[in-house]
Amino acid sequence: MGLHHSHEQIAPSALLEVARAAEAAGFDAGMSSDHFSPWSARQGESGFAWSWLGAALATTSLPFGVVNAPGQRYHPAIIAQAAATLCEMFPGRLWIALGTGEASNEHITGDRWPEKTTRNARLRECVDVMRALLAGEEVTHHGLIRVDRARLWTLPAQPPPLLGAAVSEATARWVAEWSDGLATINQDRGTLERVVGGWRDAGGRGRFVLQVHVSWAPTEDQALQMAHDQWRTNVFAPPACWDIDTPEAFDAVAQHVRPEHMRGPVVVSSDLGRLADALHELLELRPDELYVHHVGKEQGPFIEAFASEVLPRLKA
Repeated sequence: MGLHHSHEQIAPSALLEVARAAEAAGFDAGMSSDHFSPWSARQGESGFAWSWLGAALATTSLPFGVVNAPGQRYHPAIIAQAAATLCEMFPGRLWIALGTGEASNEHITGDRWPEKTTRNARLRECVDVMRALLAGEEVTHHGLIRVDRARLWTLPAQPPPLLGAAVSEATARWVAEWSDGLATINQDRGTLERVVGGWRDAGGRGRFVLQVHVSWAPTEDQALQMAHDQWRTNVFAPPACWDIDTPEAFDAVAQHVRPEHMRGPVVVSSDLGRLADALHELLELRPDELYVHHVGKEQGPFIEAFASEVLPRLKA
């Protein structure tokens, strides 16, 4: 059981305190986003994940995962170097879920945002480059990405697992070809079962990581309003979530999202027993790691309540 740490919503200094509080409360692991901009101006933050991960790993004993999109904003050799350095310092405590990214983060380079098939091909090249570098090889590559005689001089004893990030069955089947596991998010049950089943049917191996967005508050109305305020720009299915390129544009297209539309994308409840039941149902899919993301900016009351009422039940 892990806690997701949302850089889009919380300043990195405060998020570091959240990580320490989560460990003290009994969470087993942490997971981090990696954004250049938030999904909404109301979220209002976007710290650099890789700086923060070093601090989080140094000041807790938790393992951490991070979702990353190499190929445009990040050169894969730089991500391989960053991961190698963290793994050398903190052996066995980092995993990376690699995806094709979103225009909202990647457009900053000024390069054209390519179509999905090209993004998939680019990511596949990045994976091969990163694996070769993490194996100690010198890499030269000319394709959708270019690498000239790159070599990592500082290597960990064990490279990090490179998971595949997927939200559709087709992508889950594709990442099964090259990944060390699957990272996905909670969706309607039928879609989620097809994603996980497709990955497994295609020979997917390694860990299965599932992230679920929740909104808890002392009253149902407070929980629903919190989800609507902070997460209504995150209810759009692909390709909208991939191709909208600014927080202002996300806010504009989310103007007609009503509070009741948040149920489904977010598990909304003031009842900790119902929240535990909803998460327990997800355990039927046999994830190796289940990460809870509380969509509110204030994490302390949620961590305290969750650790008291929900975490012991789920671990049992």
